[in-house]
Amino acid sequence: MTSGPVVTPVAPRCPEQCWYSVTSNTAIAGSRVHVLTPALLDRSVGIAAAQAIALTTTDPAASRWTRLHFPTALLFALLSFGWATAQAHKPSDSYLTLDVSGPTIHGQWDIALRDLDYAIGLDSDGNGEITWGELRARHKDIAAYALSRLAMDADGESCTLHPVRHLVDNHTDGAYEVLGFNADCPNEPHALRLTYRLFFDLDPQHKGLLKLSANGLTRTAIFGSSSPEQQFDLARHSSLEQFLQYGKEGVLHIWSGFDHLLFLLSLLLPAVLARHGRTWQAAVGLRPAFFEVLKVVTSFTLAHSITLCLATLRVVTLPSRWVESAIAASVVIAALGNIFVFMEGRRWIIAFAFGLIHGFGFAAVLDDLRLPREALLLALVGFNCGVEAGQMVIVACFLPVAFALRDTWFYRRASLVGGSIAIALIAAVWLAERALNFRLL
Repeated sequence: MTSGPVVTPVAPRCPEQCWYSVTSNTAIAGSRVHVLTPALLDRSVGIAAAQAIALTTTDPAASRWTRLHFPTALLFALLSFGWATAQAHKPSDSYLTLDVSGPTIHGQWDIALRDLDYAIGLDSDGNGEITWGELRARHKDIAAYALSRLAMDADGESCTLHPVRHLVDNHTDGAYEVLGFNADCPNEPHALRLTYRLFFDLDPQHKGLLKLSANGLTRTAIFGSSSPEQQFDLARHSSLEQFLQYGKEGVLHIWSGFDHLLFLLSLLLPAVLARHGRTWQAAVGLRPAFFEVLKVVTSFTLAHSITLCLATLRVVTLPSRWVESAIAASVVIAALGNIFVFMEGRRWIIAFAFGLIHGFGFAAVLDDLRLPREALLLALVGFNCGVEAGQMVIVACFLPVAFALRDTWFYRRASLVGGSIAIALIAAVWLAERALNFRLL
């Protein structure tokens, strides 16, 4: 499943002539489009990565080459996957809301139309557009497909799920099917076990974000291919478990957010070098390189933490299309700064200024969950801590190797200059697609 460009709002109910683009989900005119799923991309990139690992573990010469040029190899891997997923910033998510009321559990399941189209084919005439008529004709199929991939057990006894309504709503990344359903349980549940398997066979990176309300408490959870089954004691509320789970998601988000990664990498690449005249030279010691990295990372962290909080708490909101376009522009500027050198000594300022924009991008994950404030604050802190932990791991892996290779021509020319050119080109594609709402690749 893949996220399309930022979209214009669509009404919860749509007239017969209204349609949604398969990948962009916009309620505006457009041309035929094609769906490229992360599942397919993950498979091809994973095969290439496995082959590379096998080569370096069986071939001594290849292994030596990898050790010598690890930053460049890492950069190339990020660029390759970033190019392949240039369109896909927001991952595939669905939003499951459950409200326990006696033996009946009222549910609402928001599922992206682009994901459903890939799974069961909503675009019946194959013209790249999903009309309300096409969607309505598949309501039974949508309900059967989704509810067969969700199971609930109340105190060890199965609950029966049945659909009650179908609507369409708009999230930050496009139009979603809103499937309303009820789960009838034998008795009022005290312990609830949920098994979630939606789209895992098509996209192992898909996540199901749960909001569960029972006994006046709201708790959250995240289902993934590695954690499809979870159990909840409705009489007990574990804040620590939720904090750790959102922390894990924050780590995964920064590691899979290739625009965030390439922005940070663009600022880190010259940290182990110093400018002398018109050329880059190796930094004289680890201390200045470390403090340069510290300034950049601290500035980026402080800035995106500010706007992540403001956006998640809905103090400040910006259109998703503007945010995603500005993030792409920030990557272009950061990369070009290494080529034309207009940021020397001021990279921490660039990190702070554009970090404010990146924070709005981070907030999209939590914003669509629409949590109550008491649950939102916990998820916000956990998610932000996870983002910082993931960021520190990247820096800890990058800095020692980059410092060791800083004096090589390969690092100064191929990694810094060549890599920055490649990053700028990829980000320019992102910028064009996000700003102008069309697909180049």
